[in-house]
Amino acid sequence: MPSAADRVTQLLEDTRAHDADRFTLVQALREAVLGLDASVTEEVKYGGLLFSATKPFCGIFSYTKHVSLEFSEGAALPDPHGVLEGAGKGRRHIKLIAVQDLTAKHVAQYLKPAFKAAATA
Repeated sequence: MPSAADRVTQLLEDTRAHDADRFTLVQALREAVLGLDASVTEEVKYGGLLFSATKPFCGIFSYTKHVSLEFSEGAALPDPHGVLEGAGKGRRHIKLIAVQDLTAKHVAQYLKPAFKAAATA
């Protein structure tokens, strides 16, 4: 059975094979999430990358026309820039099309409180 790291590598290689630009975006987003803290772990789940601190707090999912950054408890996050999408009870997401969207949509300002909430849970 492949390790979690092997499954992450395979998912990333599959993404690269389908769309190099989307792969670049996934990698940039992944680096931002993993850069939050050394305690952040990643695994392949639900067809994407799921990141956890004490508990899962976000995921990266690659679709045909965009990449989605999903927040498990997104409804509880402040949304000063109005970029969170979704109307469910808990989850919210940010749709990203290019690496520049990480800055344009203020991704770091959403990742930090999501991580903090999960790390202190």
